[in-house]
Parts: sequence; structure tokens; C-alpha cells
Amino acid sequence: MSTITVNIAFQKSLLHDIDRVARAESRSRSEFLREAARAYIQRKRRWADVFSMGRGIAKARGLSSDDVSKEIKAYRKSKVTRR
Repeated sequence: MSTITVNIAFQKSLLHDIDRVARAESRSRSEFLREAARAYIQRKRRWADVFSMGRGIAKARGLSSDDVSKEIKAYRKSKVTRR
């Protein structure tokens, strides 16, 4: 697989944290950033899949956005009262 070099700017404190974690994991900065990018993209895809599934279920059951919001609020309220 070919690679392309890019320039990217970070705040000093963030770059320090990146380097610290990369060293602790015996990785290069590039390895660390590639893995971080992959993990971010994978997480975004998973959440997109979850929301897509939710929209499909809501559509199949004839639920509106308001119906879903009401259910979420009711669930959260029931969790608070159970404590």
C-alpha cells in the first residue's frame, strides 16, 4: 500500500499528548495517528448504522421524531426515579 505524506498542525499540548501516548505504546507518531483516524472513522460508521437502523424501525412502526423524543424523555425520567 502506498502512502502519502501530509502536513497537519496541532496545538503544542495536543501534540505532546499524542507523542506521550505513542511512546507509551511503542509506536511512531504516524502509527498512532493512523490508528486514531481509523478508529474515528469506524466509530462514525457504527453510529451512522445505529441511527439508520433506528430510522428504519421508527418508519416501520409509523413513529415520528416527536414520538421518539417522547419515549427517550420518558425512559430517562424513569431511570432517575428508580434511583
